[in-house]
Amino acid sequence: MTGTLDLTEFHDELGAVARSVLAAADPDSAPSWSRVADSGWLGLEAGEEFGGAGAGFAETAVVLREYGRAAARGPLPAVAALAVPALGLVAPGPAQDRLLREAVAGATVPVVVLGGGTFGVTPFRLDSGVEGPVLRGEASFVLDAPGADRLLVPATRPDGTVVLVDVDPGAGGVEVTGQPVLDATRSFGRVVAEGTVVADDAVHPFHGGESALRHLADRAAVAVACDSLGLAEAMLDTTVAYVGVREQFGRKIGSFQAVKHACADMLVSISVSRRLVDAAVRNVAQDAPDAGVSVSMAKSHVCAAAVDIAGKAMQLHGGMGYTWESGIHVYLKRATLNRSLFGSPTEHRRRLARRYAPGVPLWRP
Repeated sequence: MTGTLDLTEFHDELGAVARSVLAAADPDSAPSWSRVADSGWLGLEAGEEFGGAGAGFAETAVVLREYGRAAARGPLPAVAALAVPALGLVAPGPAQDRLLREAVAGATVPVVVLGGGTFGVTPFRLDSGVEGPVLRGEASFVLDAPGADRLLVPATRPDGTVVLVDVDPGAGGVEVTGQPVLDATRSFGRVVAEGTVVADDAVHPFHGGESALRHLADRAAVAVACDSLGLAEAMLDTTVAYVGVREQFGRKIGSFQAVKHACADMLVSISVSRRLVDAAVRNVAQDAPDAGVSVSMAKSHVCAAAVDIAGKAMQLHGGMGYTWESGIHVYLKRATLNRSLFGSPTEHRRRLARRYAPGVPLWRP
């Protein structure tokens, strides 16, 4: 019991520090990358021998939630939640160790090439060539691909094994094209590899093969759910503060029964979301056999709920909520994108329904 209390206090402190750092940043630009690296967030899950903290996904989830609460920009979610853990899932070696140290120190920005519209599969293949392994494939809406220094591409060999390929975005045959989205707080890109020759030491076999790819896909979905939970909490806090001071007909609008009910509905939805996210984070961190179930439950509910909560926040702010100055539109756009990123609610509910189809993999699209 004592350990649990100590961990809760640590998470609260970690969240408070992250909130303070993000609040001090310019909302129209990403937080200083050196400040992010110095805060230790990039290496929360990396071992101490790589300059990391040796913590777990639960600690990374705390920072991801604060990123959503602040609608913060920058590639931290792509690096801390996907790239660093992906490097920890492959066989160790000099090239892998060097890249991991650089990522933790903030000296490079590696991005895992997972298409935002799919999960659990990779569209890339790695074939044998005269000059060495050859990478082919393409993925769309890859989070933070335009600003990546290195591309970590999950690919399938002819024998069916899954590997992680370290690719320079400027290598021959590689094309990274930015894809504009309504959410201005994040960047996405289309990554294409057309016969790209890679070095042998740039190919890293996954521990666990396809299960490692499933694990990364689950992490991506939970990371988005954490972001949506944070932004939903921010919308509730902002709305409660506003209705507590806005007056109409000589009364605070927060005293109106309809407004009370709306805020209560938001709180109930967030309370359910917290439980679902906590369960998903815990199961992914433990790599539990049924992690996919809790992941899809969290992703489908939380990301849909965040859109509704941001919409209610805009409505309860009245005409002010529709203005550019209120900033609510930033959260609504981010929540709307989160809803479809790494599997829509419909796709994840379909995934849950596969529990009743014997022999069908739970994470197959």
